[in-house]
Amino acid sequence: RSPGSGLYSNLAQYNIPYPEAIFELNYFFLNPKPFFTLAKELYPGNYKPNYAHYFLRLLHDKGLLLRLYTQNIDGLERVAGTPPDRLVEAHGTFATATCTVCRRTFPGEDLRGDVMADKVPRCPVCTGVVKPDIVFFGEELPRRFFLHVADFPLAELLFVIGTSLEVEPFASLAGAVRSSVPRVLINRDLVGPFAWQHRHNDVAQLGDVVSGVKKLVELLGWTQEMQTLIQEEKEKV
Repeated sequence: RSPGSGLYSNLAQYNIPYPEAIFELNYFFLNPKPFFTLAKELYPGNYKPNYAHYFLRLLHDKGLLLRLYTQNIDGLERVAGTPPDRLVEAHGTFATATCTVCRRTFPGEDLRGDVMADKVPRCPVCTGVVKPDIVFFGEELPRRFFLHVADFPLAELLFVIGTSLEVEPFASLAGAVRSSVPRVLINRDLVGPFAWQHRHNDVAQLGDVVSGVKKLVELLGWTQEMQTLIQEEKEKV
């Protein structure tokens, strides 16, 4: 991630008492407006996948992707075409939403009109606030997160791409594969166990993430396939 590009680095504009408040349930119930102002910016459709997202999609197309674990809440992995059954969106998703009062569930698209109109979405049945299924502080992670118990012992290669590896329990996943499994870090900096518990078979490509992924794709001889995939996906939009 680029310096200053993280969510917390850009939250001053939302007039909240401290950065973490925008993802705290107590503050959300008191004043949901700042979260939905941020949600308007992050809502699926506002951003496009980059080369790294499509690389992960290509791994799936080749039958090489066991699972994609992501901390991102922008849904770009879905937009790039990675099927939901291959995704673990550990910090939640805008793809679904839940009423905070009656717990009815809704497709995330049902909220789009209100969010884009700067309105707080309300349940049509009980008028409670409808919250996208983004994980706030104090909430449990999605049940799918615990697929890692079965997935990581099966892994033959682990990619760690574009992350600070600072937020637990997600950060610990980098150490969950068997010691014989190569781990490839494509990132701006050395992070997590790549910095303090280096394994003999770790590989790190440091610098710009997209440039690092492009180098890997070239080494694999997949450049033309990537170009074709990206072009096909852009034509669908």
